[in-house]
Amino acid sequence: MDFILQSFVLLLCFTSAIVCQVTEFVSIDCGSASNYTDPSTGLAWTSDAGIMGHGKPVVVVNSNVNSQRYQRRRDFPADNKKYCYTLNTKERRRYLVRATFLYGSPAAEGTYPKFQLYLDATKWGTITISESSRIYVKEMIIRAPSNSIDVCLCCTTTESPFISTLELRPLNLSMYATDYEDNFYLKVAARVDFGAQSNEPIRYPDDPYDRIWDSDLEKRPNFLVDVAAGTERINTTKYIDTNTREYPPVKVMQTAVVGTKGMLSYRLNLDEFPANARAFAYFAEIEDLGKNETRKFKMEHPYVPDYSNAVVNIAENANGSYTLYEPSYMNITLDFILSFSFMKTRDSTRGPLLSAMEICRYMPIATKTDEQDVSTLNAFRSMSLGSDWTDEDGDPCVPTQWEWVTCSTTSPPRITKITLSGKNVKGEIPRELQHMEGLTELWLDGNSLTGPIPDLSSLVNLRTIHLENNKLTGPIPSFLGGLPSLLELDIHNNSLTGEIPSSLLTGKVTFKYEGNPNLRPESKHSKRNKVILGASIGGLVIIFVLFAVSIFLLCHFRTKVSHQKGDAKGESMRTSAKPTTTGSIARGGSLMDEGVAYYIPLSEIEEATEIFSKKIGKGSFGPVYYGRLRDGKEVAVKTMADSSSHGTKQFATEVALLSRIHHRNLVPLIGYYEDDHQRMLVYEYMHNGTLRDHVNESSDKKHLDWLARLHIAEDAAKGLEYLHTGCNPSIIHRDVKTSNILLDINMRAKVSDFGLSRQAEEDLTHVSSVARGTVGYLDPEYYANQQLTEKSDVYSFGVVLLELISGRKPFSTEEYGADWSIVHWARSLIRKGDVISIMDPALVGHVKVESVWRIAEVAIQCVERHGSSRPRMHEILSAIQDAIKIEKGIDKLSSSRSSKAQSSRKTLLTSFLDVESPDISHNSLTPSAR
Repeated sequence: MDFILQSFVLLLCFTSAIVCQVTEFVSIDCGSASNYTDPSTGLAWTSDAGIMGHGKPVVVVNSNVNSQRYQRRRDFPADNKKYCYTLNTKERRRYLVRATFLYGSPAAEGTYPKFQLYLDATKWGTITISESSRIYVKEMIIRAPSNSIDVCLCCTTTESPFISTLELRPLNLSMYATDYEDNFYLKVAARVDFGAQSNEPIRYPDDPYDRIWDSDLEKRPNFLVDVAAGTERINTTKYIDTNTREYPPVKVMQTAVVGTKGMLSYRLNLDEFPANARAFAYFAEIEDLGKNETRKFKMEHPYVPDYSNAVVNIAENANGSYTLYEPSYMNITLDFILSFSFMKTRDSTRGPLLSAMEICRYMPIATKTDEQDVSTLNAFRSMSLGSDWTDEDGDPCVPTQWEWVTCSTTSPPRITKITLSGKNVKGEIPRELQHMEGLTELWLDGNSLTGPIPDLSSLVNLRTIHLENNKLTGPIPSFLGGLPSLLELDIHNNSLTGEIPSSLLTGKVTFKYEGNPNLRPESKHSKRNKVILGASIGGLVIIFVLFAVSIFLLCHFRTKVSHQKGDAKGESMRTSAKPTTTGSIARGGSLMDEGVAYYIPLSEIEEATEIFSKKIGKGSFGPVYYGRLRDGKEVAVKTMADSSSHGTKQFATEVALLSRIHHRNLVPLIGYYEDDHQRMLVYEYMHNGTLRDHVNESSDKKHLDWLARLHIAEDAAKGLEYLHTGCNPSIIHRDVKTSNILLDINMRAKVSDFGLSRQAEEDLTHVSSVARGTVGYLDPEYYANQQLTEKSDVYSFGVVLLELISGRKPFSTEEYGADWSIVHWARSLIRKGDVISIMDPALVGHVKVESVWRIAEVAIQCVERHGSSRPRMHEILSAIQDAIKIEKGIDKLSSSRSSKAQSSRKTLLTSFLDVESPDISHNSLTPSAR
């Protein structure tokens, strides 16, 4: 009864998965006249008549395929354009994308079509038809980069490009996840069902994800030849538990091949190889072994040390017979001719067994055109609906350019020329144009453009502007005369008014402005007024500078006198041969002797704080008090309660460091007080307290929205980057946490508390130091080896980023259970593709999830176990700025892979996975077996 109940539950789960997947299937029959349901599978197929306006449907003749979806195809013109289908996706979800091609009738004069297939800007492959009756299948496994993808046909070599079907199949979150999916797609090179009982491939409904598992009985040219002697086919009707990560179909796992003579080997050819690949092997013990029987074997070829030295015992590895074991080879270099073999070990009584395998080639994701450029082009397209030129599909630059644009060859491509002369464009010139930094030529003449000329002052590369024969109004902007590269400006026949800037009439620019009745050259009176105004402003500037210098010298003199008076009254430390405190810095003198900071007498501090009457917090030294100096400046006074040598050293460190470093994102030290009994630090008062107050402490604080959190993260990252790269020698903060990030009256963040900071020593990669920091933020590598590096700050900042996303504390047994740490908790969820579960509930539904993903990804890189795997602060800052642009709607995910310099991790991956590199090896990337 238990077995029946268990089987029923498994069947129910399996059925539910199928139903769930099917509702999201996209199945397009290209060229079909109508929608229909496939009677053999129950899948709904949609005609492309309503989504593709190019090309023509063609009836496929002499086809030996009975399926309705291969009775027609769609042919496209053999020209230099691209023709694209747009498929809706969910950002960051993984999909299987499949395109199929069946030509049908024999080609005239034996010439078959040859053209290229693209997914967005990434070349998917070259379609070369050599057999009229064969169905050519191309599959790609992707993590969707945005809310849609384009599948494009172009670049025909012979005949006309065509397509038969286009399919999109969503996958489960964990399926086909790799460490490199930010930068690479997986192109399916082979998916084979060993021991298959017929030539027919297995797919939906046997596979709820509708993958196509080719039969090993199918003997296409170069497909699975040279089978080892003694290979036998076996099968079972028993249920196989495949509920693991890749979920191969039960039907596939119920068959296998066995090497009865001790060896199992095959050979097949892999198109577009040699290359780096992700390989999947699927094993299940489907024979009932005797008590003294064993099945143990090793992979003999190709030889990969991490795998070839491992012994496979299927039942043991899978924790039972009739259960899936699926080792994955994360990164392996394979040749065009793949010969693979498994050999039984000496102590094994049975030969090796194999049920199925998949091989996917890593395909570098090509960079799409800059998102801001694309946004501007779409704005222009919306201004001339119904025109032929607005119908072009896909990316504006890759693989072929739209007819009315010219693109750069940079990565990402930038638009360098817009040619819309006489294209019936109506309305105002889009203000987004100011973001097209690569633009050199702008041709908008002969349209119906209205309104003023927008601000284009940021387009420093602009050489040619043609706006003639429109209906533009308003004055000529003065910035036009200041564009450094401008050579030609034509605005004749408009309705512009006012004075022409004199800078346009010098002869440097070829300038045409006739046909604007209300335009006039700049008058002499106006020029004279400008000269007088300029001279006046210049004089005022000189006077102001002289005044500022005078004030500075006066303040310096008064400070010197104040110090001398303080010494006379005994209120300050006196110079002596012996340091007055252990915290005195360098050359055996006191802090004041060194002149490292502004010394503030105790009487002034007591007056400012009203004798320490308003306590506002507690720092690492001791209580913190609010005060107001005589000049009205609000301050926070940190008093030092720790009189130990360690506390004194922290005090001295903070005074010394903050006296020589100055940055807008570091809390400025105004002064200090020190005697034999007391030490105080006087800082600029930060009106909005600590970041911890707003993120995971007080509920009465103003709620921080996501954009505010991003700006705070950006400010803090700038401060830390300055410490790491702007100081010589560099400074390691050593205690980065939310309570040490303070917020001023404008909610701008500043890093504080430098008592634990250390200077890095020149020419050393680390500083040997007893590990200090705060639980939850402390770098485990630093704690383990006592070697302090800048990457220790990076780890702590990664924890801060996770706090900003989640609103949770860095460590808590109540919130995280046995994990206790936000790092372990968040890492497991993010690697499963689930960022929603770690988001602060107050943010869910109010943010762009891709912006959160950008921060989550860099945060997880920051808290990698090994410092060498963590990014540097400038890379983190770049990621935060990407997220800000995404959240503001300026940018999307692709921009973070495009216009910005990529992280060192991406550079490393590219060099490792570029198959044209002579140094590539199968050990280039760390493999991972499951």
